[in-house]
Amino acid sequence: MGSLHQILSPDFLLRNSVYTSVLVGCACPLVGVFLVMRRLIFMGVALPQISSTGVAVALSIPLWLGFKPTDHASHALAFTGSMAFSLAAILVLAFLERRGRGQPEGRLGTAYVVAAALSILLLAKNPYGELGWLDMLKGEIITISNLDLALTAATLTLVLAMLGFFYKELLLVSFDRELAFILGKKVVFWDVVLYVLVGLTVSMAVLSVGPLIAFGFLLIPALTAHTLARNMRQFTGLACLIGGVAAFCGFWIAYQWDLPVGPTDVVLLGVFYGAGWAASRAVRRSS
Repeated sequence: MGSLHQILSPDFLLRNSVYTSVLVGCACPLVGVFLVMRRLIFMGVALPQISSTGVAVALSIPLWLGFKPTDHASHALAFTGSMAFSLAAILVLAFLERRGRGQPEGRLGTAYVVAAALSILLLAKNPYGELGWLDMLKGEIITISNLDLALTAATLTLVLAMLGFFYKELLLVSFDRELAFILGKKVVFWDVVLYVLVGLTVSMAVLSVGPLIAFGFLLIPALTAHTLARNMRQFTGLACLIGGVAAFCGFWIAYQWDLPVGPTDVVLLGVFYGAGWAASRAVRRSS
């Protein structure tokens, strides 16, 4: 319990990392709920990796032009590239998904593997790639500055506020598009709003915790909550709770046992998913 007391202390050296982990853990599942409802789970796999490719491209452009940006400029470029690639990818992939052409799993799988390979190639040829940019892509949760924490909190707070304010519209176009058309809702507009919020969340999560952990928090809490919830209120609430608890407990376990924080979080999410699945099976058998 000594380590828990240290983590909860306001003087804890890594408090920014704890706050960032919990913020990402609570916000990503709320976006992931809509991906699960729209049956775009595989998109949640590809988007974080595509976002990291946007980071690699944006950070490489200044070097192609012959100068090295400052740390603050690098973060701004990384976020811009991440957001641009995430938003472009989700709009194109979602459009192709709605048109029903080709195999969506094939497109997403191709996008994922090509994006991963391109990221490696770009940074491998970059003389500054080993000097901090690879850490940015991996999401070094233990190195969160006050500025990074403030930007993460502001961005994710904006996303959560938009999700809360337009919850009914986003839920309707995600759950029953035909009814939304009948009721006169601007379905395409609300699709774009949701995709922008997804892009913002993925971009900030990738920069804060890396693509692997972003994917884990984006989908696993939502999938876990889906096995347990009986209505939408429980679905969103459980997803947020599972993500937040996993983020905090994962950090605690990693700090206690000197483990990498991100992978610990993802493994813990997997344990929660297995427990949720077992609990739902037990309830169905008893009823």
